[in-house]
Amino acid sequence: MALLACALAAALARSGGHRALENLYTDSWHLLAGQRYVPSHTALIIVDDDTLVALKDDPLAFWAPHFGRVLEVLMRAGVKVIGFDFLYLVSAEGWLRKLELPDSAASRSYDAPLRAALAQGRTVLITQLVERSDGQPELLLPPQDQMLLLPRGIHDLGVANLHPDEDKHVRHFYPAVVPDPAFPGLSLGLQLALRMVDADPTLSAWEIAGARLTRAPELRTIGFAGPPGTIPALSMMRLLAPGALDDPQVRALKGRAVILAAENSGTLDRHFTPYSRGPRATQMSGGEIHASIVETLLGARDLRGLPALAAWAWLIAVAGLGTAVFLRFGPGAGAALGLALAAAVALAGYALFRANWLLPVAEPQLALLAAYLMTLGLRLTGEARARARLRSLFGRYVSDEVVEKLLSQSERPDLEGEAATVTVLFADIRNFTTISEKLTAHEVVEMLNAYFTRVCEPILAQGGTVDKYIGDAVMAVFGSPVAHPDHARRALRAALGMATAAAGFRDWMRARFPERGLPEFAIGVGLHSGEAVIGDIGTPRRREFTAIGDTVNAAARLEGATKLLGCTIAASQATVRAAGAGVRTGKMETLQVKGRAEPIAVLEVTTIDPE
Repeated sequence: MALLACALAAALARSGGHRALENLYTDSWHLLAGQRYVPSHTALIIVDDDTLVALKDDPLAFWAPHFGRVLEVLMRAGVKVIGFDFLYLVSAEGWLRKLELPDSAASRSYDAPLRAALAQGRTVLITQLVERSDGQPELLLPPQDQMLLLPRGIHDLGVANLHPDEDKHVRHFYPAVVPDPAFPGLSLGLQLALRMVDADPTLSAWEIAGARLTRAPELRTIGFAGPPGTIPALSMMRLLAPGALDDPQVRALKGRAVILAAENSGTLDRHFTPYSRGPRATQMSGGEIHASIVETLLGARDLRGLPALAAWAWLIAVAGLGTAVFLRFGPGAGAALGLALAAAVALAGYALFRANWLLPVAEPQLALLAAYLMTLGLRLTGEARARARLRSLFGRYVSDEVVEKLLSQSERPDLEGEAATVTVLFADIRNFTTISEKLTAHEVVEMLNAYFTRVCEPILAQGGTVDKYIGDAVMAVFGSPVAHPDHARRALRAALGMATAAAGFRDWMRARFPERGLPEFAIGVGLHSGEAVIGDIGTPRRREFTAIGDTVNAAARLEGATKLLGCTIAASQATVRAAGAGVRTGKMETLQVKGRAEPIAVLEVTTIDPE
């Protein structure tokens, strides 16, 4: 059952709904954790609203001199590498030439500050992978006159594409987007990380922070440092200000990878991330996501999934434990414990998330749900079979009310055998051999059926079990399979009822068999209380639920003692005492019963007071 639950959960794990649920858990872990670590490798220089206001007189397309001065300050401040997260398809000088304006010094040297910074070889420009109308991919490259200044050419370019999941949230990244080294196919994040560790971007494989990366597209999980605003950020105007190199925050950029990106109220470069849930949901800028990718690579902070074998072991362990719990406890308690297990799985997922592991949560929870539903179905069908068996086993011997009470009990009788304190009743017809000799076989069966119908009614009415018929005798047990604390009193009331029924049956015998010379009809009833072994006894072909032991033997002997006492009902002193007050008795004898070492005190029972 546990394995089947795992198989169902694994099948559902391939569905979009399951992926959405797993993402919900992972996003919730991000929100609960808040800032997970302090970024130590990256920083942002942002074109914010203050920058736009300060440079409002210059169109953004003509900001090359400003960008050039910012790059120069960053390099003088000791920044290791700069990611330029702006894509110009044409330079300002190229656009001026396109207009065929009169030649001037400005048209020839307008971009000189930016060109000088690019020639230093510490800047990575971005490229964008787009899909043309014919469905073919194409890379949008920076202006040719800028690329000519890059020492490594296309290997100083980084692909800026982000790769959101189906729900438009960015959680993963491809270190390499295009595997062919003849194309600029490395992501901006990987390019910056390679510069930070002085690795050659022209190679086909690298090792960063103990992880091996290749040009093959491999989806990895971003290990975000925290919600938007966690990566240190400085306004671009801080670097354009006089004496920027004296700014402590600028000097603190030394040795870092810095990304120059837009982060203002008008930018469209904002994306949903795991932090984009809840009432305070917000988007993260593309520049900060690229910085998070660099932090992930350099700090080996990518969220890793369990190995396949470990994931299956985890799933089977949870499903196995849940199945054992559901089979052990009832539906209500099982549901409560199942919810507790599901909560424990979620807590384990969050704990491992803090250690940069992604533990499956939704999948084992689905396995728990499947296991619960299957055990519930098994319990319902098994319960139906058990009820049918008990009804079949006891329906002929106890009243319908007793059957229903038996089925409603939380603890059913142990059919394999159990010891119980009960009262056993034996009733026998006097002179039955003489009567049967004077009747035909059909008449004997007719008489017995009519007799048993009458004398068994008081037994059933008092909650007793008609254990068996032994010729003309009937054996009944009180206190099993339904436990009654007052089983002795019930048995005595049943015996008195049987005596009354026998007196009425005497008239039936006279009317049915007149002038046959039959002896006067009478019965004897013996009762004894004590411990007996109760169970389903017999062979595989024929079994019956019955009582055996000394108590049963004694009750049978006491039925025979009614002849000695000359009474209808003979009960042991143990039964009379157990019945409580109000039992009226007559004759009393102490008898040595065959099979018992100790004698039994026997009393004639005449009546019993009402409750």
